[in-house]
Amino acid sequence: MAATKKKLKVAIMGAKGYPYVYGGYDTMVKELGERLVKKGVHVRVYNHRALFPQKPRFVNGIECIYTPAIESKQLTQLSHSFFSMLHACFSDVDVIFVVNSANGPFGLISRIFRKKTVINVDGLEWLRPKWKGLGGKYFFWASKLATRYYDQLINDSDEMQRVYKELFNAESKVIAYGANPRADVEADHIEKWGMKSRDYFLIVGRLIPDNNADLIIEGFLKSDSSRKLVIVGDVPFDDEYATVLKNKEDERLLFLGYVTDQNELAAWYSHCFAYFHGHEYGGTNPAMLKALGFGCAILALDTPFNQEMLQNGKHGWYFKKTTESVQDIVEAAESSTERMAYFRSTAREGLTQRYNWEFVTDQYLEVFQDLSGKKVSQIPPEKPKLEKVEN
Repeated sequence: MAATKKKLKVAIMGAKGYPYVYGGYDTMVKELGERLVKKGVHVRVYNHRALFPQKPRFVNGIECIYTPAIESKQLTQLSHSFFSMLHACFSDVDVIFVVNSANGPFGLISRIFRKKTVINVDGLEWLRPKWKGLGGKYFFWASKLATRYYDQLINDSDEMQRVYKELFNAESKVIAYGANPRADVEADHIEKWGMKSRDYFLIVGRLIPDNNADLIIEGFLKSDSSRKLVIVGDVPFDDEYATVLKNKEDERLLFLGYVTDQNELAAWYSHCFAYFHGHEYGGTNPAMLKALGFGCAILALDTPFNQEMLQNGKHGWYFKKTTESVQDIVEAAESSTERMAYFRSTAREGLTQRYNWEFVTDQYLEVFQDLSGKKVSQIPPEKPKLEKVEN
């Protein structure tokens, strides 16, 4: 009697869990995990136990393991990953996929147990202002260890691949973050705020220094624009930087805080005159991909990462890290409405194959198969479709 072929088993850890969608890593776990299951992979996701009142063992075919954590600001994420790594190493999974370079040291555990591992290290975490001091030093050290202890290093952009080669002499594979192009959305959700289509500039992101909302706001207020600047995002804790921004009084500013209704968020993206992207550190940025997917005209901080995503100016304009540069680009955009309309009409073309979740999944699957020696039946990737947002 022929032996039954065993499924390829992949464990995913380092995010909050599944189907808890909060940030970029959680979204990646959802998009990647669900597609891997459809391709015949046994996917296990390690969930942060405290975030899940209900704890079903399987959700949409994905096995969920609920591991504990030491609940504190500094230790929650690291302790959750530590316990998850121990559990995975004592199990029969073939490959362990870890996200976040902070988990770099835990690769030593998997190496002791001779488990095959992959890590997605994200961006230049050690340079972010919020990790200044010991936090920044830890991220740099952890990122360096990730290059030594994990079998396969993943960067999500060509620029990050270059950085890891230059800093750590580490080889890596580039697999970008995925995106979902979206169809145009009706303006109902913005009209309740008294807004009309193309009457505002937009910022979406956490109110933290490395996203440069302060720079954009100051530059915008110096401009002669009669449009509004809508700011979507906040921070989930008391913070002086965010408080100072939100206390600015000007009739052209509209702070919405977190927008959890995805249809409303889609409307703000779809109908902005232009989207400001001030994110400074990191590789492929999910907020930028959303802006492309919603057909936005994009004004981005001039960084190597943003140059790469916008194909060196093909899909947007750039500003320098000065208030004067922001002021200039606001006024230039308003005097070039035809150019802004062109950027909006071609934005979705910026979501090339590398940002297609099916293509991204196939690349990860190839890595998992090569490391484990197990093969699964491939399903041809679908072409990206425009997702219709229901009002």
